Order: sequence, then C-alpha cells, then structure tokens
Amino acid sequence: MNLKIGDKAPHFALKDTEFKDVSLSDFKGENLVVFFFPMAFSGMCTQEMCTIRDDKAAFGNLDASLVAISVDSPFTLAKFKNENGLNFPVLSDFNKDVSLSYNALYEHFVHGLKGVSKRAAFVVDKKGIVQYAEVLENAGNLPNFEAIKETLNKIA
Repeated sequence: MNLKIGDKAPHFALKDTEFKDVSLSDFKGENLVVFFFPMAFSGMCTQEMCTIRDDKAAFGNLDASLVAISVDSPFTLAKFKNENGLNFPVLSDFNKDVSLSYNALYEHFVHGLKGVSKRAAFVVDKKGIVQYAEVLENAGNLPNFEAIKETLNKIA
C-alpha cells in the first residue's frame, strides 16, 4: 500500500554510518525529509546525494532535517558518506524492513538484484504525518526537489 499525504509516517530505527541508532522519533517536533536511494556509489545515487548535500542549507532554511536511507551496509554507506562529504545522516536499511514499510523497495532491480530501495522522498511534518510522498519506479529519475521545498515552505 502506498503512503499518502495525511498518513502517519511508519516508524523507523536504523543504524547510521557510525552504528548509532537513528529513529523517526529522534526528529519529533521537526520537519524531516526522508530520502531513499538504491545503491551507494552508483552514478545517479551519487548525483542525488551530492545535490542534497549542496542544497542542505536551503532545506535548513525551510526548517527541515534530512536523512537518506539505502539497503547498503553501514560499512559501505560510511565510505560513501565520507568520499562524498555528505552532511546529513545516511542510514542502513540492510534488512529492508523500512524500505518495505514506506513501499519504496524494488522486488526486482537491475542485473538480477532483488530487494533494493527505490528512489523516493517523503516529507514528514513535526507531528509525524506525511505531507509529501514521491516513489519513483524509474531509478534513473531524481525526486522533485522543488516540490519538496514547496511542501516544506507550506508547513514551515
């Protein structure tokens, strides 16, 4: 079932690149943008994460925190975060539970890979309610960053 605007955001508790627990409840009382991405070090994912990195101040000016989630291991994500100077938490959904709960998981991906996060973006407001939901079937597309910012501007 797809998440819709007005739905309560599914809870998550995942390990970051330093094996610290990060959960949705850590952001209670804050607006949060949750980005899912398929695979660290792939061209489009690197482009997406670096775009978010370079625009982090704009999200901050809209009173929003950011997290990015992938099914890659915390070890892989630590190297990816470090090499790209990512300035927001990058979380490992290695067991795929969170990607599945946000309906952002490819059953079948390219090259015979299974169980990979879809490229997706969700804006969760200060009360934990989804205010924006975008799940892309084509991993070659990027989220609509302007629509995300417009949503944040409305709820800021």
